Amino acid sequence: MLAPKRVAHRKTHRGRMRGKAYRGSNVSFGQFGLRAMAPAWISSRQIEAARIAITRHIKRGGKVWIRIYPDKPVTKKAAETRMGKGKGNPEFWVAVVKPGRIMFELDGVNEATAREAMLLAARKIPIPCRFVAREE
Repeated sequence: MLAPKRVAHRKTHRGRMRGKAYRGSNVSFGQFGLRAMAPAWISSRQIEAARIAITRHIKRGGKVWIRIYPDKPVTKKAAETRMGKGKGNPEFWVAVVKPGRIMFELDGVNEATAREAMLLAARKIPIPCRFVAREE
């Protein structure tokens, strides 16, 4: 699964997901893409599950680009722990995704195969997504 090798700060604030994604909102590398339609944290496990779904469906033909990276640590306190005593330990990594962000791109397959592969990937992601094609 994806995770950074090094980070400046081990524990980060949760932050807010306001507004739309302007960066990364166009299909740049492949012919087809999967666009996020709502804000969310996408975990590294969900990214990996979507990647596996795409590569299995296209039977290792074509090329897949992952345009999001989980660089935000999410902390959790142990179960049945009293309040206080500081912030919990980092448990997993998430990518902050805003509406309009292209999460995956695909090339080297026909549109019907790409559409089906992206819909399979969209089922692994906890937000509504839309299949998009490159605008020439």
